[in-house]
Amino acid sequence: MSVPRRQPNRIASGGLVDRTKPVSFTFDGKSCGGFAGDTLASALIASGAQLVGRSFKYHRPRGLLSAGPEEPNALVEVGHGARREPNTRATTLELYDGLEATSQNRWPSLAFDVRAVNGVLSPFIGAGFYYKTFMWPAKFWEKVYEPLIRRAAGLGRASEGEDPDTYEKAFAHCDVLVVGAGPAGLMAALTAGRAGARVVLVTEDFALGGRLLSDRHEIADTSGVSWVATVADELASMPDVRVFSRTTVFGVYDGGTYGAVERVNDHVTVPPLHQPRHRLWRIFAKRCVLAAGAIERPLVFGNNDRPGIMLAGAARTYVNRFAALPGRRVVVFTSCDDGWRTARDMVDAGATLEAVIDSRPVTAQGFEAGLIGTDAYFLYGASVRNTTGLHGVTGAVVREANGSELYIRCDTVLMSNGWSPTVHLTCHLGGKPVWRDTAAAFVPGSLPAGMSVAGAASGEFALAQCLAAGAREGAKAATDVGFPARPAPQPTADDEPAAVTPLWYVKDSFGKAFVDFQNDATAKDVGLAVREGYRAPELLKRYTTLGMATDQGKTANVNALGLLALERGSSLAAVGTTAYRPPYTPVSIGALGGHHRGPEFRPTRKTAAHDWAVETHAVMRTVGPWLRTGWFQHPDEPDWLASTNREVIATRERVGVCDVSTLGKIDIQGGDSGTFLDRVYCNTFSTLPVGKARYGLMLREDGFVFDDGTTSRLGREHFLMTTTTAKASEVMRHLEFCHQCLWPELDVQMASVSEQWAQYSIAGPRARDVIAKLVDRQHDIANAAFPYMAARDITVLGGTVARLFRISFSGELAYEIAVPARYGDGMIRAIMSAGAEYGMTPYGLEALSVMRIEKGHVAGGELNGQTTARDLGLTKMMSTKKDYIGRVLAERPALVATDRWRLVGIKPLTADERPRGGAHFIGVGQAAKLANDEGYVTSVAFSPSMQTWLGLGLLKRGHERHGERIRAVDLLRGSDVECVVCDPVFYDPEGRRLHE
Repeated sequence: MSVPRRQPNRIASGGLVDRTKPVSFTFDGKSCGGFAGDTLASALIASGAQLVGRSFKYHRPRGLLSAGPEEPNALVEVGHGARREPNTRATTLELYDGLEATSQNRWPSLAFDVRAVNGVLSPFIGAGFYYKTFMWPAKFWEKVYEPLIRRAAGLGRASEGEDPDTYEKAFAHCDVLVVGAGPAGLMAALTAGRAGARVVLVTEDFALGGRLLSDRHEIADTSGVSWVATVADELASMPDVRVFSRTTVFGVYDGGTYGAVERVNDHVTVPPLHQPRHRLWRIFAKRCVLAAGAIERPLVFGNNDRPGIMLAGAARTYVNRFAALPGRRVVVFTSCDDGWRTARDMVDAGATLEAVIDSRPVTAQGFEAGLIGTDAYFLYGASVRNTTGLHGVTGAVVREANGSELYIRCDTVLMSNGWSPTVHLTCHLGGKPVWRDTAAAFVPGSLPAGMSVAGAASGEFALAQCLAAGAREGAKAATDVGFPARPAPQPTADDEPAAVTPLWYVKDSFGKAFVDFQNDATAKDVGLAVREGYRAPELLKRYTTLGMATDQGKTANVNALGLLALERGSSLAAVGTTAYRPPYTPVSIGALGGHHRGPEFRPTRKTAAHDWAVETHAVMRTVGPWLRTGWFQHPDEPDWLASTNREVIATRERVGVCDVSTLGKIDIQGGDSGTFLDRVYCNTFSTLPVGKARYGLMLREDGFVFDDGTTSRLGREHFLMTTTTAKASEVMRHLEFCHQCLWPELDVQMASVSEQWAQYSIAGPRARDVIAKLVDRQHDIANAAFPYMAARDITVLGGTVARLFRISFSGELAYEIAVPARYGDGMIRAIMSAGAEYGMTPYGLEALSVMRIEKGHVAGGELNGQTTARDLGLTKMMSTKKDYIGRVLAERPALVATDRWRLVGIKPLTADERPRGGAHFIGVGQAAKLANDEGYVTSVAFSPSMQTWLGLGLLKRGHERHGERIRAVDLLRGSDVECVVCDPVFYDPEGRRLHE
């Protein structure tokens, strides 16, 4: 157990922390103490810390402003090494033993930050100075401005190590989702749960209760805290109610979908084994009750950012929930009734109340009665004009109603400018908040379908109102989804006054009056922006950077809009707000990615022959979504090239087998299948005879090549299309789009069957001999009966359904045999057995690539999305008798220009010289610079058949330049190889071996 450490500002009794469980932590290397149930912020206050951070632009000293997710100042780095996490809000970080926290955005230390000199330069770096300064001289941008901006930008330091933690994704379905576990949220969940609805209650805190944990309320003749515990017990007893604590609903999406992040293990040093750090929830809810509460607004006056200046409601949280006293000598500056409640709580906690300054000229509530016996000033119609101090407040300069000035010594200023409903989630689908004068706040306008709002989030700030609204909206949500319910009996509750007259700016302030505390945007910046024409809220935000910090302006936006209204001379209703977008609070990239990283970035797809391949010493590679064999390693072979050469020679001289199951396979059926294929391919398929296959080329709408492959006609209305492995899903999406959107009238049905069939290519002079031992005898596979490009349904090995295609990618006599995937493992073993006497050799992708380059077949390097059919020498495939996708735009002048890069083959002058893939073509004797670039090498391989390196490339006017010499220059790898330009078909150019 940790040893209790000195906590000078810990109140002797009270609070909800567990004093039997002391917790040790460090802040900037200094050992501190707290208790279980603290946040880092409350523990820092209890330990006497006041300075916790520095602002972004001016590096001004900053203390805690709030007690929740709206905190703009207290951002810390947590942990070390690979687990270092920047920009963690101290106000929401649950304290745990061994926590290491470090302040950020300062150098060399928090107390002495050299960059605070920016404050001296502040007259020159006000709103918009970025746009005005970094435009000229233009040549300064790359060498001066950009390096400076990059060094200055950002908050905190990201870890450079690989994240050692894991993350999960999960799904939840419910009838009623309740967001927020304050009084309104608890009543909504309780009412819907009692009706029998499936309820999910989500709270971002680690404890239920919301503001009931921070304020001294009574509900049903018991304390608010006791009432929360009773409700929590009842909810826990309901089998259809799930409570998610430490969970933030960060976004609202279509169809009743909500995104939430559960911080499963942010409250421990290291997550337990097999447990995630964060869990991303996708919640599907038929109805949602938003009870997210409200955010207190600061007041804008001179030097309102000094450490020790805090929101009044936050001070009550620290005193009542965490038993941590923010200051000893307190001034309360308020424009609303709520500030007086803070004054009473601070006095009861042992602080000395120096003054309550109410900007309203008069109040009729008799607030002073609860403060009789103090020596405090009670000033009405007054305001704080300025504060004094360096790393903490030492006093407040007050302007009284009669214009006189009063200086009050203090160490804490607590301010309240009323509360703004947390409307963010109501706006994620395009809704806009509306201004309500009676609440002096923006309240939800149009709501996402299925959502209702209760409590402070809807502008109902009194406790009795919140309880009634929660019960009402919970009952309505349950009833709407088929669980008739009546609002739960409303418990009696004190109904405290909540009047407010917002004060957007103390006009005669002295010193900087901050609106956005993190980005150092001031009231002066707002005025400057309006004068320079940035009068719309969205333009103001971007010009001043207001609301663009990690807190997204939660404490700044409404004050900024109030100032904008004053500058424009219009109402807040007319000014409106900026757009609210997800996420509500920052979401870790790890949570969004879940398990999908490293080898688990996407599901590993294995072919039916995978186990056999591993047994045969295959070296696996990731190709698209699949694991495929790169080559088969023999023990006596020194490297992959030796293995590849052996596989190529064996296939060319005898017979080889390659697993081609990963090719995309799309089954296309229907009376208009031929017409459909004619429209998506640039060559014709409607005339293809049954039992034949044809090579096809597919263009994009812009005329560039999209994909290639073969399509076989297995019946009059039945086609089987194959695609490249990498483009399988894209081609399927393309075909679906064409059918559903372009030609829905066509009688066509299609389905991806890539995983339903295992397919093997058997190539080489003895390929027919092997096939004859596998195919059942009733099927004639003689050359005359089953010629090149034949395709049929057959049976193999005594009746197993199969398909046989006479297709070759290697340039050899070859067949592709396909069987249902469940027979794939047995099929490859049968192939190896049948070919044993002929020297059957399995080959992988490397050997396949060598053979396709020898044969001049285009693949990924050439089908790169920037080439046309003409570029690839496939002009004859472009039909002139029909229309098809891409036909018109393929005829654009730039795409038919004679000087385009065209497909060529290249051979080095010296056989052992190796041109590099990606090398650029430069003329002999010319300088290797961009002006002389004439194309590049797309594919390179060593040909064991021809005992030389070979390559394919795209060369300017390449089809006219066979026999010329060209250099393949790769400056990055120091390669400069002189080559001869030639026809891309190196091996068997007549195609004799295909037809044997």
